[in-house]
Amino acid sequence: MGNALNQLAVVTGASSGIGLELAKIAAEKGYDLVIAADEGDIDVAAEILRSIGVSVDAMQVDLSTKEGAADFARFIADKGRPVDILLANAGRGLGKGFLDQNLDEALHVIDTNVTGTVALIHSIGNEMRARGAGKILITGSIAGFIPGTYQAVYNGTKEFLNSFSFALRHELKDSGVTVTCLMPGATETRFFERADMLDTEVGQSEKDNPIDVAKVGFDALMKNEGDVVAGWKNKLQTVMANVTPAGMLAEQHAKMAAPGTAKK
Repeated sequence: MGNALNQLAVVTGASSGIGLELAKIAAEKGYDLVIAADEGDIDVAAEILRSIGVSVDAMQVDLSTKEGAADFARFIADKGRPVDILLANAGRGLGKGFLDQNLDEALHVIDTNVTGTVALIHSIGNEMRARGAGKILITGSIAGFIPGTYQAVYNGTKEFLNSFSFALRHELKDSGVTVTCLMPGATETRFFERADMLDTEVGQSEKDNPIDVAKVGFDALMKNEGDVVAGWKNKLQTVMANVTPAGMLAEQHAKMAAPGTAKK
């Protein structure tokens, strides 16, 4: 099992997908783990990670609230160990037109992706800055470059995270704390199923492997890169997004994210 000499990694959204793969990489590199997700299968993830040979503390918690983020921060603090790396990966998506969405579900996307992430980074980031050491990886998205027709709220939250991470990185540039933004494209996780988007073109399309995405993100974090886009197709998309009018991007997004666009 892990020991006090191991460094500590905190991973949110760690029950599956990119979060679980980030946690596996950290474990393989000898980090002890504190992980969280809002689902019961976080305990299954913890068992998988313990089998790598590090200590793992898991908490099922809803990080979409300030209270949930504070509970998790206390859970981490109770370990009495500094957080060496924070992998802020918890996120939710939601498909369909905004006015057709359930408002509580739409607000839950904002609260999970923005409120919870910001609250946790504020807490752990302050502790890192006081110590003059630490690394933060924020899972943004290439969705943040594109107005998300039929994913309007989700893409807006990712635009916030992309922007927030660049700003925070510069605020902390002389502090010993680094901030990196991982920007994946569509990735083969439970995201589209949870977002009720299996009937869309993007929901049915070929996607990136979360193992590859996590590796790209973790490597960028260790090299102290400001941001990294996973996958060459996504890199191309971000370059195009920077020179394409927003109205045109919104129209293009509709073609892949509108309900019923999945190829029969």
